Amino acid sequence: MAQTSYVIGLDFGTDSVRALLVNALTGEELKTHVSYYKRWAKGLYCNASLSQFRQHPLDYLESMEDVITQMLKSVSKDIIDNIKGISMATTGSTPVAVDKAGTPLALLPEFADNPNAMFILWKDHTAIKESDDINELARKSETDFTKYSGGIYSSEWFWSKILHVLRTDAKVAEKAFSWLEHSDWMPAVLTGNTDPLTLKRSRCSAGH
Repeated sequence: MAQTSYVIGLDFGTDSVRALLVNALTGEELKTHVSYYKRWAKGLYCNASLSQFRQHPLDYLESMEDVITQMLKSVSKDIIDNIKGISMATTGSTPVAVDKAGTPLALLPEFADNPNAMFILWKDHTAIKESDDINELARKSETDFTKYSGGIYSSEWFWSKILHVLRTDAKVAEKAFSWLEHSDWMPAVLTGNTDPLTLKRSRCSAGH
């Protein structure tokens, strides 16, 4: 008889990360748990009047550790020993500026409270001017590539947000070696390779 395997699913939402423990052979759901982002719950680094919504990377790291720890508290050692993988989903586009080591700038002391060094949440609309500029340029190009993405490039998407930070925050612009989507940084952390040049990237930023 095949050894039963288990998988953990993590869903990083806007307010919290939700965890699910599943029997990989039968699909049976064994345990669930939710951990809320502490800084986000306090409204830190956000300004609704500017449509600015940022999340600190520590909220993701701390909540991920907490949600898994709490979920597995009442699970047998046999099940824990047979957890074979972790899958995850995140919001997007939710990019962050990183240094050469792939560390989000907000995890560095000099940027710890700088919203521009944090993850720019999907619903952040501070980059409206930048998306307008991108759309205007696209219309003037020989090939208007926005026709492949609904006819418009959104302020919620990857390049608009990056351009906005580069234009408005010289310190972040100077320190940023690359930019990563939340969906790429979390697997990079778990697999131990956060090098922006070699980590595995999804199609999220390409799609945005």
